[in-house]
Amino acid sequence: MFQIRCFEEKVFELYARNLVPGTIHLYAGEEAVAVGVCSNLRKDDYITSTHRGHGHCIAKGAQLKRIMAEILGKKTGYCKGKGGSMHIADFNVGMLGATAVVGAGLPIAMGAGLSVKLRGLDNVVACFFGDGASNQGTFHEAINMAAVWKLPVIFVCENNVYAMGTRQSTVMLKENIADRAVAYGIPGVAVDGNDVLAVYEVAQKAVGRARTGEGPTLVECKTYRHKGHSRIDPAKYRPKEEVAEWLRKDPIKRFKETLLQTKILLEAETQKIEKEVLTEIEEAVEFAMESPYPSPEEALEDVYA
Repeated sequence: MFQIRCFEEKVFELYARNLVPGTIHLYAGEEAVAVGVCSNLRKDDYITSTHRGHGHCIAKGAQLKRIMAEILGKKTGYCKGKGGSMHIADFNVGMLGATAVVGAGLPIAMGAGLSVKLRGLDNVVACFFGDGASNQGTFHEAINMAAVWKLPVIFVCENNVYAMGTRQSTVMLKENIADRAVAYGIPGVAVDGNDVLAVYEVAQKAVGRARTGEGPTLVECKTYRHKGHSRIDPAKYRPKEEVAEWLRKDPIKRFKETLLQTKILLEAETQKIEKEVLTEIEEAVEFAMESPYPSPEEALEDVYA
């Protein structure tokens, strides 16, 4: 989780220095969701992601250097610098790709789950999406098909209260998105998305069901992004008191306190981990900064026609 947080803070800094083409959507504040879910997955399991996908990539095992290079538009990035922040993919670790289109990852995850079932494998697919995507048609269609065919997909809704600037409670009467699972005849669970252990336990059960052929689960993780929707969003629509309350529930701070109180880690060990992560982030930045941009002649390479 600390690795994801530091990575996002560095990306924020690089954007401010005008080194990032396009915009960025930071995952800071939501780290417990990606880590809690992906800690239950094998390397050969799959995930699909969103426009806010850096944390998913890191939690699934993608290389920091290549993620950073892609965000900076460099040739050594995962998509050779042509995809940028919102389109990172690494099939080697099961990261089927992020997509900027809200709700687009749901049918892709369902398709991956169908592929797994047709091939007779026991892989699992975790599909990350936001609360805004839960009102897209793709949400209902993908979950219904996955339920009918008992596909090995965990649908993970990262409910960060706002779809861009629209508060979830203004577009949905039910308090929990997870309650919609009953319409498809599958389990639906709402969990504190800022408690990595709680997310881990819920995801563990969902992964177990999927891997043994019992079908999908809808998991709603209630969390909160620390920044606005994107880099250019000052998020003035959020009450200051609400922001302060969620900052007090920071997932990294909470988990660190738990580890120290239970003496699973000592303060010196946490400092060692943090120092190693900061060094790793700086190495990723150095790699990306020193990497070349793709040449204009490469613009028509690696495309489908």
